[in-house]
Amino acid sequence: MRLGWSKEKAAVLIRLSRLDGSEFYLNSDLIQSVESKPDTHIVLTTGTKYVVREADTEVVKRVVDFRRAINRPLASGRKGQLRLVNSEETGS
Repeated sequence: MRLGWSKEKAAVLIRLSRLDGSEFYLNSDLIQSVESKPDTHIVLTTGTKYVVREADTEVVKRVVDFRRAINRPLASGRKGQLRLVNSEETGS
């Protein structure tokens, strides 16, 4: 399978399967709705529609897993971790 993106780009998208078995990557930020009728239909904010093999609950799980992965804190012991400070601490 050849992708138009680097592995890093593909890693931020969710992978789904069309009814014919072919796979594609979808930007989950564009999902407007996911419905089972009984096949799973995905409608994007652009108006594009997809019918996929995965159950609606699996599509939602993949989106949630993706969101958790990008919002995960830095590994412990790494420099550069963020913390909240108030203006008194910064002298601003």
